[in-house]
Order: sequence, then structure tokens, then C-alpha cells
Amino acid sequence: MAEGDINTASLKTIREGSAEILVAEHVFYNPVQEFNRDLSICVLTTFSRIYQREKSAERQRKNASDDATNGADTKLEAGVKHENGLRILEALSATGLRSIRYAKEIPGVKEIVANDLSKSAVESIEQNVKHNQIEHLITPSFNDAVTLMYMSTKPEQRFTAIDLDPYGHPTRFLDGAVQSIEDGGLLLITATDMAVLAGNTPEACYVKYGSMPLKTKACHEMALRILLRCIETTATRYGRYMKPLLSISADFYIRVFVRIYTGQYACKKSSSKQSMVFQCTGCEALTLQPLGILKPNPTEANPQQIKFGIPTGPFVGSRCEHCNHQHHMGGPIWSAPLHDEQFLAELLQTVEQEDSKRLTTIRRIYGTLTVIREELHDVPLYYTLDRMCGILKLESIGMLKLRSALLHAGFRVSYSHASRTSIKTDAPISVLWDILRCWHRLHPVKADRFLEGVPLTAILRKEPAKVYNIDEMHPDANPPSRKESLSRFPENPAAHWGPGTRATQMVSDNKMLKSAQNQNKRKQKRTPNGDSAEEESQNDVKADSESPERKVPKTITTDC
Repeated sequence: MAEGDINTASLKTIREGSAEILVAEHVFYNPVQEFNRDLSICVLTTFSRIYQREKSAERQRKNASDDATNGADTKLEAGVKHENGLRILEALSATGLRSIRYAKEIPGVKEIVANDLSKSAVESIEQNVKHNQIEHLITPSFNDAVTLMYMSTKPEQRFTAIDLDPYGHPTRFLDGAVQSIEDGGLLLITATDMAVLAGNTPEACYVKYGSMPLKTKACHEMALRILLRCIETTATRYGRYMKPLLSISADFYIRVFVRIYTGQYACKKSSSKQSMVFQCTGCEALTLQPLGILKPNPTEANPQQIKFGIPTGPFVGSRCEHCNHQHHMGGPIWSAPLHDEQFLAELLQTVEQEDSKRLTTIRRIYGTLTVIREELHDVPLYYTLDRMCGILKLESIGMLKLRSALLHAGFRVSYSHASRTSIKTDAPISVLWDILRCWHRLHPVKADRFLEGVPLTAILRKEPAKVYNIDEMHPDANPPSRKESLSRFPENPAAHWGPGTRATQMVSDNKMLKSAQNQNKRKQKRTPNGDSAEEESQNDVKADSESPERKVPKTITTDC
């Protein structure tokens, strides 16, 4: 059977959400990213309602006499073209699946431009748009993403939302994105180069993002803050600034949803939202130092007036006050909140609606958003319980016990959605060490662990400043998301999961088989008689071990 000029007999059908696409071997599709697409649909649905409310309020201010006509709320429907709706750009569309789902599942859409640089991908987009009968909403585009955005910088050509989901880092697209998004528009940006952002290659991170990462247990949140800072500094060059609505670390990537606004005065506050990070090389204590500060400077004419200043520092000494080790310095990072609480509340309402329950990953979305809403949004970064106990070679204290001790002491504490053992608290690190010193009294560390020059010795030899209440459980120690057994920290979504391989398809199981087949491919196989096959193949590589393809599984016996 033929559809247009393309033979569909050899194509594979993929169904996700309301979309059904036909894919060939050369087109990239990653099923693990369904959570990403489902969450993006919920965010854009919420943003569409907010956008229409703001436009309605703006029309009423401009023409108050026509409240009855211009101010009336129109019902938003998915799959229907709305002339005053969202104009969305998916800059790197591949199969067109995301754009098709946006068109069929997000209410209040005017147009979606599905762009790709690959001609075969654009042909696939055109075919799938016809297959799903949504030609009235989606415009396929064969162009370079950066060029397309630079060609759309005129106010009347700008997009309401731009989705950037590249393979690797998104920084090369940011300059065009912040110029081609309308005032108050939404950027949806993914980064998959987590090894770079998490501190494995700091020099590469500086080249791509302009920040130095630290190898810390809070690396996933630090990755989010590095990306946000990069977006902010890109926007401020053009008198624009960003407001994060939602920032999430999931699976093998990070994803941020930010609104871009125009305002020179707000741009001047940017330095106070960025900080350098000092990390002790011994006990891994974190200290943030802002690049700029805001000082109150009230006058009779303007009691709320502020003055911009530079902080004195550094905020740490040459040696750590807790363990006497030196510090590493990273950053700058975004140190303002990662999320907008008002938007989160409305987003959760969207997730709880009947229309959202059809999404395959809705349970995970609800659990993740609930944990995010419980986070302390004004506390950057976090520690992890397992790492702190590991530094002290201490028997692990229960998470609820530690949280309870902090709450009894008058501090706030929460989890981070990025780690199941995270401790995000406004208590100084000295309080956490004191609580663990109290725990050490009940569960002492072995004497032979106390060696000179290690953090354990310096920290545990000090007496706690006070005795903390570890035994009595605080009523708020167990958060609601845990009480309700929500899907907070799900397991890996699939075997061999990850961002996939550039320019390869991930439709069938071929990718999995190929990754297994390539293991130890450079090791030489042995002949059945046990001799090396080196003489036969004239290979210079000496075989170190038997090839995994020739291994015979051993019989496993158990006592049960």
C-alpha cells in the first residue's frame, strides 16, 4: 500500500499517546523518552491556559469597553486550530512524533513547525502528519534549526514556545532561541550530556556551558543549575531574562521549562541569582558565594529601592573548618529557585484531570511533581545520607531519624527529586555533623578507623554543640509523597537505556542486540582446540580471554 510517493509496506508502526507514526530504519525514535514527551504535554497544556488568561487580561486593559467580546474566554480544544493560540517550534523533530502529539493533545494551538535538517526525516514528518490527518496544525520544515530561529526574530514571526531536545548539549541553539521566542514565551530545553555536566570533564563543561562542575553527590541538581545559568546569561545579552517554571532531572537527561521576558532592570538582578560553589575535598561540605548582592536603599519617593553591590569574600577559609582540608571551586551556577510554586500547583491540577489520565507515564509524572513541590525551593543543592555516613565510616542512620532530628531542632528539610537519599535543608552542615556525632555515640565507629589526616578523625573527635533528639519521631518527618507510596524515584525504564546512538534507529531490538554483540569485540577468539587463532587471522592483538560468544554457562546450584 502506498501513501503519497512513499511505500509504507516496509515501515514499522509506532503508537504513543494519541499519535500513530510510521518509521523507517534510518529515523531516530527513543521509546524511553515517552516520560519526557508526556510531561511536556502536561506543561504546555498548563501554559496554554495561563497564556490565554494573560492575553485576555491584556486585551481588557487595552480596550476595557469591549469586555463582553474580547474578554470572553473561548473554550480550548485539542486538535482544533485557534487563531490566538500557541505557535510552537520543535526545532529537531526527527519522526515528528512529538509535534503530532502536541497537535492532537494540547488545547489552544495555532501552529506547530516541525523542523529537521535531515531530508529523509522531513519526508517522514510529512508522511506522519498526513497519516494522522493534522495538516491544518503542523507545518513541516526542512532547515537548519539555528538558521530557522535567527530568521524568526522579528516580533511578528516569533514563537510562543520552542522545544529543543538535541542529542548532547543544547547550548549552540540557545542564542537563536532566546531571540526568536516572544515576550513571556516558553522554552523547553533538554540536555543529555550528563557526564560532562556531572563533572567528569570539567574543561568540556566550561567550553559548552561556561561553568565548572564539581564531582558531588548533588551533581544532577548542579547540572540543572549550570544549564539554567547558561540560558540566563545568553538571554541577558539581549535585555531579556528567564523565569524557571519547572526543572527536572530524570533518567539520563535534564529538562528545564523556562519563560523568557524582556526587561533591562530585571537583567541587572541576574548577578545576585548566580553563585560560585566551594566544595571541601575532604568532607565535601558545600558553600555558595553569590556573584552579586542586592542592598536595600529606601528613599521617600521609593521605599522599595535597592542598590546593586559586590559581596566581600571568600566565604570559606583556606582550610575547611570541619576537617581541615582544602576546597575546590566550581560554578558559577544558578542559585535562585529551580521551580515556580504557583505554576507547579496549576500543573498538578492539569495532571489530576481526566484527560491526563490517558498518559502512560502519568503515575510517574504525578509522583515526581509531588516530590518537586515538597522541595525547599530556596535551598540550592543537597547532601546525601549514604555519602555523609560513608565519609565518617559510620553505621547509616535512618533517613526519618535524621529528618526528625532536623525538624526538632527548628530547621526545614526535604528530599530532592534527583536523589532518593538526598537531604535538602536550611541547616548548616555543622548541624548535620553534630547529629551524626550524636549517632556515633550510640553506634561508635571502630577505633582503627581514626587515622590522622582523614575527615572522620577531625569531625568525630569534636563534641556536638548540643544533644539532638534522634529517638522521638517528628510528625512531619515522613513527607506526604512517601506516606502515599507515590512513584517518587522509579527504576531504570529499560535495559540498555540511555540517550541512544546518533543517527541510528531505536525502533526494534536491533540496538540492544548490537550493543551486546559489540562487547569485547576487540578481544580475539580462541579456536576449539584451545589454541589462539592468531596464526590463522594474522592478527597482532593477543587474545586475553575466551570470547563471551563461546562461553558455556556454568550450572548454578543453590542450597534452597
